[in-house]
Amino acid sequence: MAWELNQDRPIYLQLVERIQLQIVSGYYKPGDKLPSVRELAAMASVNPNTMQKAFTELERSGLIITQRTSGRLVTEDLKMIKKIQQDLATEQIVAFFEKMKELGYSKEEIVNLMQTAVREVE
Repeated sequence: MAWELNQDRPIYLQLVERIQLQIVSGYYKPGDKLPSVRELAAMASVNPNTMQKAFTELERSGLIITQRTSGRLVTEDLKMIKKIQQDLATEQIVAFFEKMKELGYSKEEIVNLMQTAVREVE
């Protein structure tokens, strides 16, 4: 099944974000071998060159490493993975607060709404 990608942002960046999410959520664990560029491109229904560009960006960030004989592996640097996870969470929180402010809520009202929602989920 193809990955859901939007045309409003560069595809390779969305691929980077998707693979980052898969790594920080534990779908791919530290030291795991990633599928090949062609395999992931087929799964995402994108051009292999686009997937290669995403892999290059992930390698540049250090999240994945290339070993000539083993292919591409997820870094075993748990601190890096945790930092990326926290960065992604912070981005989501900031986007949420910005959207709530657009709806006219103050910070205090947003926090109260969140506390109420957390109590209802428990």
